[in-house]
Amino acid sequence: MNAYTRQDLATMQAWPLERKIRVTQTKITEWYYRFGGNVAVSFSGGKDSTVLLDLARRAFPDIPAAFVDTGLEYPEIRAFVKTVPNVKWLYPDMPFNMVIEIYGYPVISKEVAKRIYYARRGSLWAVMHLQGLTKDGVPSKFNQRYVKWARLVDAPFLISEQCCEVMKKRPLHRYAKETGTMPIIGTMACESVRRQSAYLLNGCNAFHKKEPTSQPLSFWLEQDVLQYLKLTGIPYASIYGGIVTDLKTGKLQTTGVQRTGCMFCMFGAHREKQPNRFQRMELTHPKQYNYCINKLGCGAVLDYIGVPYHSGGDTIGA
Repeated sequence: MNAYTRQDLATMQAWPLERKIRVTQTKITEWYYRFGGNVAVSFSGGKDSTVLLDLARRAFPDIPAAFVDTGLEYPEIRAFVKTVPNVKWLYPDMPFNMVIEIYGYPVISKEVAKRIYYARRGSLWAVMHLQGLTKDGVPSKFNQRYVKWARLVDAPFLISEQCCEVMKKRPLHRYAKETGTMPIIGTMACESVRRQSAYLLNGCNAFHKKEPTSQPLSFWLEQDVLQYLKLTGIPYASIYGGIVTDLKTGKLQTTGVQRTGCMFCMFGAHREKQPNRFQRMELTHPKQYNYCINKLGCGAVLDYIGVPYHSGGDTIGA
């Protein structure tokens, strides 16, 4: 039985920021005391986890943070993380070039890439999903979303969703196992169908999971995060630029990148308006852009899925 319904989530997402802060800190406090203070914040250096770490340390100043240095972060993210005290730096077992060589490129979405990966290995459920069917061969409205990507089974390069698992989750799992700390994670239900489903099933504090995790920001929206940063004035990574109000929508937005994550990740790139993440990277981080597009072969992959990556402008930074 789910912890919440979609209506419950919609109600919580509509709460004012002040109430969200109180509830989130209550969830953090519950988590902290359940495990005798042996907890840690999974800290990516992005704006969401920056807000989470600030909320956690306002309640418990000595909470440690764990940052995975994958080599795929924006240099501004790494520079910012270096300024934050009590952060444990972790490292993956293999670099990104080995991940894509062994497992494949991260394209379209984790859900699509996973099905392409397993369909190529003959898994019937994956093949059926890519045909818009359930594993039993029954037409599925949900799985219709995968049909248009079935052509990627024949792509001349490997595809998988394993990158995040190998480069981020495994180092964090290893750290949790070695230290016994229970993770607090800054994900939000609004970010994806997968995260929404997980929140509806488990709620903020998933005590009952095989590997318990806390996601106390789950009912927040991006506007809440931006409002919190603006309200508190706490430091955050310079890659985001300033926080301003869009005159057309009345919503807050950053003047730099909207989201960070891994620089070379192609998940969701096909949905972005131009200039997309790669076109901006060509201007702002030409060194990383050249490595990504040419040496890692991401340019050929983006060509195949129809995503432009040339800006047509002059570089403005490095």
